[in-house]
Amino acid sequence: MSDEKLKKLREILGTYPNLLVAFSGGVDSTLLLAVAREVLGDRVEAVTSVSPVHPRREGASAEELAAGIGVLHHRIVTTELSLPQFSENPENRCYICKKHLFERIWALADERGIHAVAHGANTDDLSDFRPGFKAAQEAGVKAPLLEAEMGKEDIRAIARSMALPNWNRPAGACLATRIPYGVPLTGELLALVEQAESILHQAGIDAGRVRVHDRVARIEVGTEHFERIACGPLRRTLIDGFRDLGFDHVTLDLEGYRTGSMNRALKPRT
Repeated sequence: MSDEKLKKLREILGTYPNLLVAFSGGVDSTLLLAVAREVLGDRVEAVTSVSPVHPRREGASAEELAAGIGVLHHRIVTTELSLPQFSENPENRCYICKKHLFERIWALADERGIHAVAHGANTDDLSDFRPGFKAAQEAGVKAPLLEAEMGKEDIRAIARSMALPNWNRPAGACLATRIPYGVPLTGELLALVEQAESILHQAGIDAGRVRVHDRVARIEVGTEHFERIACGPLRRTLIDGFRDLGFDHVTLDLEGYRTGSMNRALKPRT
């Protein structure tokens, strides 16, 4: 089945005269970029946003991945935090952010003489609250993986078969997703989240989130890490590290890591 979807993806990409890929460095956009490079050759380029809402290590990883694929890579600075519609952190913040991002990306595409822009949206993205997807549609941004009916399982399987180095990399998301809706977003708050999650990464926990509730840090990690965190020396390391960042309380979420957990506040209680 994945082979058929890969064939369909190649056919879709073959219809573009040239292409600019919005490249986060995650497995979705990496697969899209790699297959586009295979189909379009030098007629595909990549662009990554540089902003306080994106972890710096992900930007560096994107640059390295694009170089490995052999694609010209651009970095653009986005200023969504300067937009009150975004920094006030409303429920549609992702829409505001993506609208701003795609305006900047299309400006680069026009400058480069590129006629199509694409992002790595896939079928699994349709199952969660994704206002940014609406912004992409309004901006005329293509979603080739979605057109090829690919979900995460397909993408990881194909990425693995193509020996892409990040085929099993945990899903990423902007740092604003760690903050409850309605809490104003600032560069300092987003930097705090990035520092807190760096402590997890240094401990060897890549698939994790630190959700910030005022001066409480709520750690979401896979349940396989629970015993190590609660009962081993890592417990003291995390407490001390997070206290040094200014948190009064450090908690471990018993539900474990899951994407989009902050969106629960948008749904009626059952």
